[in-house]
Amino acid sequence: MKSLRVTATIVLLTWSACARAQMPHVNMMPDDPTKTQEQIEREKERDKAYKDTMKKIPDAKAPTDPWGNVRSGEAPKAAPAPNKAASAKSKTRSGSNAN
Repeated sequence: MKSLRVTATIVLLTWSACARAQMPHVNMMPDDPTKTQEQIEREKERDKAYKDTMKKIPDAKAPTDPWGNVRSGEAPKAAPAPNKAASAKSKTRSGSNAN
């Protein structure tokens, strides 16, 4: 009976530790809740510089196809339809198959 209690205690302790480890850590109070005017201005300058840089990047005109020169420009041709007369003859053929 004593070993059952010890085992149950160990299981409960490890179970709660595992559950706590899987929960995300949420910090409800930010480190610095207020920003100074200087920090706000720096952020605005940084955002403006970022937006200006993004405007300088050229847009992609067409999607690139690295295998484009390997493929042929034509669609693959369909196989010709089988001749119905030839298939009818092969079905009506009778005879021995001596190999």
